[in-house]
Amino acid sequence: MSPANWFSLLKPTSARIYTRAVLLGLAIGCLICFTNLSLGLQSGWISMMSIQSALIGFLISKMLPRPLSPQEIIVVQTTAVATGTMPLAAGFVGILPALTLLDQQRDGTPLFQVVSTAHLISTRTGYRQVEDEEEDVPSLEAVPDVPQTLPDERGDTIERDTVEHEGWQDLIWSFLASGSLTLCAYFFPVLFAIPAFGDYLAKEWLWFFTPSLSYGMFVGWAILSPLSKELGWAPGPVGDMSNGARGWILWISLGIMCADSLISLLPVAYEYVEDAIRPWRRGYTSIRESNDQDKQHETETEDRLVPNKWVIIGLFFSVAIGTLLVWIVFGHEGIKPWATLLGFILGGMLSIIGVRALGETDLNPVSGLGKVSQLFFAWIQPGNIVANIIAGGVAEAGAQQAGDLMQDLKTGHLCHASPRAQFFGQLIGSSVSIVITTTAYMFYNRAYVIPGPSFPAPTAYVWLSLARLLRDGQLPENSATFMVIFSTLFAVLSATKTYASRRNLHYAKWIPSGVAFAIGFLNTPSFSIARLIGGVMEYFYRTKFSKEGGDIRLIVIASGFVLGEGVVSIVSLVLKILGVGVASCIGCGHGLCGGCPLAS
Repeated sequence: MSPANWFSLLKPTSARIYTRAVLLGLAIGCLICFTNLSLGLQSGWISMMSIQSALIGFLISKMLPRPLSPQEIIVVQTTAVATGTMPLAAGFVGILPALTLLDQQRDGTPLFQVVSTAHLISTRTGYRQVEDEEEDVPSLEAVPDVPQTLPDERGDTIERDTVEHEGWQDLIWSFLASGSLTLCAYFFPVLFAIPAFGDYLAKEWLWFFTPSLSYGMFVGWAILSPLSKELGWAPGPVGDMSNGARGWILWISLGIMCADSLISLLPVAYEYVEDAIRPWRRGYTSIRESNDQDKQHETETEDRLVPNKWVIIGLFFSVAIGTLLVWIVFGHEGIKPWATLLGFILGGMLSIIGVRALGETDLNPVSGLGKVSQLFFAWIQPGNIVANIIAGGVAEAGAQQAGDLMQDLKTGHLCHASPRAQFFGQLIGSSVSIVITTTAYMFYNRAYVIPGPSFPAPTAYVWLSLARLLRDGQLPENSATFMVIFSTLFAVLSATKTYASRRNLHYAKWIPSGVAFAIGFLNTPSFSIARLIGGVMEYFYRTKFSKEGGDIRLIVIASGFVLGEGVVSIVSLVLKILGVGVASCIGCGHGLCGGCPLAS
């Protein structure tokens, strides 16, 4: 069904308007999809790019004969985010690479139908969440300002002037700079693997610089990595994920992530339990009275909301199709149909917790929720690595998609956009992105080794390592001791940070995040050094030179850098498939450059 037909279910007067917004959102989302796939396979993480989508939609809108309204910009953002985040939701940055690392002939994974399942679960619960909850999602506070900078009767604003007068210029120049560097790095691979500390440290200890979290990097790669190597705990090459230092510190990273995620989820889970038992303490409330209260609280008309009938029918078919596809691909040896069904149910429950945590902390703990699902499936299907990884992927995808839609609905609620239009926008965006993401991954897998030097897919090893640990119970030498020490430390820090954040204590922002710390372990120093430099430059500009409206300008520039590398990586991909080789390997004495023949 075409977007025009989908939107015929809306009011006839608005179908053409929203179709225009969806088409623009699809175009922007496809660019973000390629960017996130490249970024995810390199670092293991993606970006929603909500603000970036709204900004680019607004800038393009200024070129149209009739600019988009704020409500249409919200639909653009919703569609673009749904299209752009599919690499994580469908498991292409972690789950699929993890399955290809198995020592079994299972080198594929189905496109999880939890995408539409999560939409249907979160459409009703998510909209109720953004109305009932008092939390302000911090990262969304700037998003409604973007559509509101469109001309209206209230006059000009500083943000609108900044975007209109400098937005395109900043975006184009940053895009060209990043894109040019990415293209040059294809022909001269050393540009993305600069041996800034010498060839020896680059080759033996992976200390090189990629111009593209740093306390975690320092502890992991400057202290624990040499320690494990010199004491013989990790005798293999440093970069070896099986018996090298990189694989050894992976376990410490895994312990930190699990401890931090689980501790941060406890207050949210406690509140849900408390909310569930509160009616039993106070006595029953009649169903009629409860429904009347809901209707009085509802601020949207029925024609703008997603009907419950759609949710129930769609949820049933999504779960049924998803269970069938998983069974077809993996058979009885992979994951039992009843276990798949249970995985969908568990994923839906964890998605609700993720949405609540996102609203309170501005962080969607998808990684932690995935680990919870893995722990549960290690109990109900012990020894089955495939089932364990798939179960974790279902929970992660459900939480991520539900969180995305909740954020979009919150923004739409602030700007009075139609929830039904947003629902269709995300559903269309996700459906289109399944084809785009699958095709893109096939090309990347054809041109590069995944995991490999160019695209290490670090989170794939996290999924696989935890699944193997739950099956075998074996850890590298002395890694268990350090796992306990660091897990305990960050469990305490996470509890302290959660306590301080909920009471708005000033020292909360100075307590390090366990997940961010662990990322420094997962990624090689090249990524962390680049992010450190970017963070220092941003802070220096913000404190020394930034004027009013400077924050929005920084976002535009950063968007150009990210999109430039992601979009031009498509050109590099095409050149690689066509067999176009590098121009020179000068300076690449360490053999770690992605396109270098020595690294192939």
